[in-house]
Amino acid sequence: MTARKFSLGLLAVLFVTAGANHFLNADVYMRIMPPSFPMPSTLVAVSGFFEILGGVGLLVTRLRRPAGWGLIALLIAVFPANIHMALNTSQYPDIPASLIYARLPMQFALIAWVAYASDLRRPTPATSHHEDETALADADVTVRSEKE
Repeated sequence: MTARKFSLGLLAVLFVTAGANHFLNADVYMRIMPPSFPMPSTLVAVSGFFEILGGVGLLVTRLRRPAGWGLIALLIAVFPANIHMALNTSQYPDIPASLIYARLPMQFALIAWVAYASDLRRPTPATSHHEDETALADADVTVRSEKE
């Protein structure tokens, strides 16, 4: 098993579990929601749904890259909750402040891990360079034929 495949499996389990936890323990996520955010219960449910969807998407080859981009967008979208916690550690006496602060850089590490596992650095596989050259050559032949 390659490191990338192992990462995909581990990330899928992590995101599906975390997403399900948004529904099983919604109150935990409600507590960390910045107070300025509207409809916190809806945001918790939506983020949980997309964590599950993204986790499953990582396991489907043709959905892997879109799932990776979606999970990265989600990780960025929930980052304000991590900042809110770091700025208000006294509101979370049951969580050591060191863990709260560690979540901030860990979010970036998680983004990098998702990008690696979902192979986002690779060019989009829509067409290869060879296919582009063939299409241009075909177009050139068509244009010359029409002129003759």
